[in-house]
Amino acid sequence: MRKKHKKQIGEERGPAPRVAEDLRLYAIGDIHGCPDLLAELLAMIAEDRARHDAARCKIVFLGDYIDRGEDSRAVLDLLSADPLDGFETIYLVGNHEDYLWRFLDDTSIGPIWLKYGGVPTFASYGIAVSPGQTDTEMLHRLQQELRRAVPARHLTFLRALETYHLEGGYLFVHAGIRPGVPLAAQTRKDFTFSREGFVDTEHDHGHMVVHGHTIEATPQ
Repeated sequence: MRKKHKKQIGEERGPAPRVAEDLRLYAIGDIHGCPDLLAELLAMIAEDRARHDAARCKIVFLGDYIDRGEDSRAVLDLLSADPLDGFETIYLVGNHEDYLWRFLDDTSIGPIWLKYGGVPTFASYGIAVSPGQTDTEMLHRLQQELRRAVPARHLTFLRALETYHLEGGYLFVHAGIRPGVPLAAQTRKDFTFSREGFVDTEHDHGHMVVHGHTIEATPQ
């Protein structure tokens, strides 16, 4: 079966999306426990903003702040402190934040979370764990330790994460959407896990969808 060609940024797809004329808009994709790279990126954005005259500046964070990298706790410390003065900030939920939030109430998500990057997050909170240790007693112990270790400020930040954000002609989500389904009918899982059926479609979503989650060498 022949693979569909994915259009690159800049190919003709009708009128370009627009935002309010007084707004300068940025988006940041998956951070995955790398506070040093996040700090570099925020500094670059601050420098870029200083070179442009805009009444308002906004950053949309696309989720997946934790897991895989070495210091998820430091990333949440930084973001929950609202690190850039003068910027409006929107924080979306990624599937990895969803893993953490669900694990605090339900240990059954533990094995898949540990398999897909959760081990370094536990370590960043001072909790030692092996991805192969998934027996019920161990998972319950990890849940109790994580409940004690995660600061209230982090929980408040995680609780407030949004599933999507609309800005002019752009729709921001973590992973994607189900093509042809109204936004009001999309689920949290659609926004945080969509891949097949979304990244390979030519469907007109009505907005330019800006997302993370799926690794690509170049913007698509």
